[in-house]
Amino acid sequence: MRPPVAEWVAVLDFGSQYTQLIARRIREHHVYSEVLPHTTTAAELRARGARGIVLSGGPASCYEPGAPTLDPEIFRLGVPVLGICYGMQLMTRALGGEVRHSPEHEYGRTPIQIERRDPLFDGVPSRTTVWMSHGDRVMAIAAGFVPLARTAGCPVAAVRHQSLPLYGLQFHPEVSHTPEGGWMLRNFLVEVCGLGCSWTVGSTIELAVAEIRRRVGEHGRVVCGLSGGVDSAVVALLLDRAIGRRSTCIFVDNGLLRAGEREQVEQTFAQQFQLDFRVVDAAERFLERLRGVTDPEEKRRRIGHTFIEVFAEQARALPDVAFLAQGTLYPDVVESTAPHGGPTARIKSHHNVGGLPAELDFQLIEPLRMLFKDEVRRLGDELGLPPEITRRHPFPGPGLAVRCVGEVTPERLAALRAADAIVVEEMRQSGYHDRLWQAFAVLLPVRSVGVMGDRRTYESACVVRAVESEDGMTADWARLPYEVLARIATRIVNEVPGINRVTYDITSKPPGTIEWE
Repeated sequence: MRPPVAEWVAVLDFGSQYTQLIARRIREHHVYSEVLPHTTTAAELRARGARGIVLSGGPASCYEPGAPTLDPEIFRLGVPVLGICYGMQLMTRALGGEVRHSPEHEYGRTPIQIERRDPLFDGVPSRTTVWMSHGDRVMAIAAGFVPLARTAGCPVAAVRHQSLPLYGLQFHPEVSHTPEGGWMLRNFLVEVCGLGCSWTVGSTIELAVAEIRRRVGEHGRVVCGLSGGVDSAVVALLLDRAIGRRSTCIFVDNGLLRAGEREQVEQTFAQQFQLDFRVVDAAERFLERLRGVTDPEEKRRRIGHTFIEVFAEQARALPDVAFLAQGTLYPDVVESTAPHGGPTARIKSHHNVGGLPAELDFQLIEPLRMLFKDEVRRLGDELGLPPEITRRHPFPGPGLAVRCVGEVTPERLAALRAADAIVVEEMRQSGYHDRLWQAFAVLLPVRSVGVMGDRRTYESACVVRAVESEDGMTADWARLPYEVLARIATRIVNEVPGINRVTYDITSKPPGTIEWE
């Protein structure tokens, strides 16, 4: 199927955790991009009218048996190709060059010298910093290529073909640690591919509405899993715009919600937007299914199955329901499995990605599946959602269950919910809420000795997690002021029964994840 835009760039996935980030960076330059499997053929790309092709990085060595490869005809399409890290090595080897393991690995920020001026580096200083992450390197470039840049440990850090629009970069221009990387990608899109850069996120509203109408038809009905977060809220409003009262929003109170969440969602969507909105109180069922469960993947599996089970029951009371709409995003997909069958490793499962039971009798509608969180927020703004929704911090589908490490019980949830409410309140009062990607509390299955009121205590430990991020794919821990952290800790141990110790998580992603489970 051809993409719904005239100008677009394909990103072929060779297993890098940054593949989706490449697509996001391209979109930031107002060019639509899609991630496709590395097995996509040249004929398919020609038929779909790709105006540029990016080969992602990846963890494999291109010379090893079974390493991901590609259709070599791609290099003869006449379409500009940019190989990044593994993509550059694969292109080099496919066209007759040599790639080998190097005893001199390069990881992290690395000075680079641009030795040959080229449209790809137009406006980039001759000496700059890039982000390297490789153990293999190009030992001999393929015929027709010329080197463009080098580092102290990598003589061939960038190449281009002398007569064909083929480029290779050994470093990662898509990450923020390459300061000029965004400009290099812009040059590839504008100077090399000749694109007009006119795509906007807002243009996806009309396309999403049209696609929903096409799939549902004139008489079909849709149930939407509305959690109150920006993702499901945008889906609900897209459905309302596309098919009106033939969409029913179901809010499941699973007993794993944040403080005041049910009341806020009811007020916003039932009263303000006047959607067909229904609340299901299923807290007892979810908590019963979680009794005694401590494994995080088993928690997610049980919550996902129960979620769909509840939906199926509610849908039977509605006529002609054949579709289930979900707010699945790109980061959800890439962390659960490769989005297009590629070699990317699964990080964790999401209840709305790959966790659906085989007996599910709905067809899924996921209009946000190819979008990132910041793009969805912009859609929400254009659709008229209030800032309380569009700027709300992400909340996992399984709710507080994944922040309640260990067994989930009503007592532990009550303590976690109260601690989390304090974190959110203090973030708002300090002015940090809208500067952060997420801030929340985690309850550990760990007890420690404390002293309160001259008496010994032996109670639970709480972790405060606050991170900065652009899209959730990578994140860094927030350097909050000590006085803010002190106020949070003091309030939690004084106001929340059962917690006598508060710690602050200073782990970035990677190596950690944003959530604890």
